[in-house]
Amino acid sequence: MRFKLLRRRLTISAPRMAVRSAMPWPLRWAGVAIVLGFCAAISLWAFEFGKDIAGLDSGAKEELLRLRADAAKLREERDKAQSVFNTSASLLTAEKSAQERMAAQIKQLEAENRTLRDDLGFFEKLIPAAGTEGLAIRGLQAEVLGATQLKWQVLVMQAAKNAPEFHGKLELSVSGTQNGKPWTMEPPGGAQPLQLRQYRRVDGIFDLPPQAVVKNVSARVVEGTVTRAVQSIKL
Repeated sequence: MRFKLLRRRLTISAPRMAVRSAMPWPLRWAGVAIVLGFCAAISLWAFEFGKDIAGLDSGAKEELLRLRADAAKLREERDKAQSVFNTSASLLTAEKSAQERMAAQIKQLEAENRTLRDDLGFFEKLIPAAGTEGLAIRGLQAEVLGATQLKWQVLVMQAAKNAPEFHGKLELSVSGTQNGKPWTMEPPGGAQPLQLRQYRRVDGIFDLPPQAVVKNVSARVVEGTVTRAVQSIKL
């Protein structure tokens, strides 16, 4: 029996035996960390010492100072350029506003000038012509707007002083061509009642038929069955 136990212990079938350390694993990890840290410190010291021996850091500080000075100079130049740009933009905005105001004033003055010319022409027509007596048409104007409308204006006046009040009607006729054929029309509504003592200005706008070309506009002042004044213009 003892021989069998001894043989079992000495042969390959003997039970395995493990030798374990009595030091706990946290202490082992702490020791490993200390060793690694010490190795890293030695490596860093060796690296820095090698740089000093090779002279790699001899001009690093001067280069850093130069780069900082260049950066400060560039920032200063950028600020000056931005200031000049802002000033230029403000000046351009002010100039643009002034030009817009000037353009608006010019348009207003042009409109006032046209109105004054129209008024001047109107009052000039009120001056009696030499040898003119009784009722007369002093101004007939017509203008085609966009080939679809006709704008017209008639000035009727009595040259005599203290003339009796006139009661009659104003007839307007338009002639020309439509689709290449002769064409004539009157404004919608026909003749207009006309009443005046010294002068009267009558105007209006009406639509033209398609393909109509206005060549002549005629105005006639009628009192009863008698034609008192006639005037025609060509366009």
